[in-house]
Amino acid sequence: MSSKLFAPVTLGPLQLSNRIAIAPMCQYSAVDGFPTDWHMIHLGNLALSGAGLLIIEATAVTPEGRISPDDLGLWLDAHQEALAPVIRAMRRHSPIRIAVQLAHAGRKASSEVPWEGGANIPPGQPRGWQTVAPSNVPHAQGETVPLALDADGLARIREGFVAAARRAHALGLDGIELHGAHGYLLHQFLSPLSNRREDAYGGALENRMRFPLEVFEAVRAAVPPAMAVGMRISATDWVEGGWEIEQSVRFARELKARGCDFMHVSSGGLSPQQKIPVGPGYQIAFAERIKQETDLPTIGVGLITEPRQAEDILQQGQADVVALARAMLYDPRWPWHAAAELGDQAFAPPQYWRSQPREYKELFGSTRLGQR
Repeated sequence: MSSKLFAPVTLGPLQLSNRIAIAPMCQYSAVDGFPTDWHMIHLGNLALSGAGLLIIEATAVTPEGRISPDDLGLWLDAHQEALAPVIRAMRRHSPIRIAVQLAHAGRKASSEVPWEGGANIPPGQPRGWQTVAPSNVPHAQGETVPLALDADGLARIREGFVAAARRAHALGLDGIELHGAHGYLLHQFLSPLSNRREDAYGGALENRMRFPLEVFEAVRAAVPPAMAVGMRISATDWVEGGWEIEQSVRFARELKARGCDFMHVSSGGLSPQQKIPVGPGYQIAFAERIKQETDLPTIGVGLITEPRQAEDILQQGQADVVALARAMLYDPRWPWHAAAELGDQAFAPPQYWRSQPREYKELFGSTRLGQR
């Protein structure tokens, strides 16, 4: 019997050959938003993994929306042109589906890269800038106080998402994931811990959902129906009185009504006060709840490291797709090894067919090798 991990699945209009997704992972290796040779190497490597879907790292829709000064961007046509050769190279050598995560970091912007400590860079410092957010509440005590966005600011950012979405479509990408998780701008609007507004965008749940839903609607309308559009959310802040799973289910239902194709369910990131009970698959119950209560295609993520673990999640109907991040960096051939363990098949480029172990005669499908 073939595994469910390597069975095809659809996320709205997006057809995947298997149910392994590579979650977006920031590389902090761009220059002024432009990709570098690191992106060609890194994304090219992941494109050959055998996964069904690759989601490109959080890509800023405005300059101040970058997490760090070294984040990838898509706020200029020139960014699109610079990313095009990377996409073409992946397309040439792999059938993997490619999406991009469009993001605005809000009050968590203007940060150092992780290997330099990741600390907030104040606006007066080199490489730093003034951050914006739903309310003038800093992410942590002593950090930059963000400017609360006014109507013009909201319109500018919404248009930034729309313009970036059009560029993503022009690049020939298969999907867009809006970043509504991990304490970044759209999540900041959702959570009552970061959204203290007293206008139509704050207070009651309906108001806190308003701006993220407006952004989703605008992006959905900006690209053709054949391009999948979904959202990544943090299902809970892991903080008392914060955003939590009941509100996440409500939000997912509102997204579905507006044509959302998939939900990618993570958690946390909004507050340093979070208390996360980290363990294998610790977020899967949230994905399961959203899948069951909305019937939306759902991507589960979070310390999924073992093939049998991933297979069990799918067999039990807890998610439709499993996403790996750090585990895929550690083992970029994870899908090959999973297929071997589960007795299934994975994509490998013909240049690598000779690596197929003798005991797995059909691992890479029907291969033909000859040599003189």
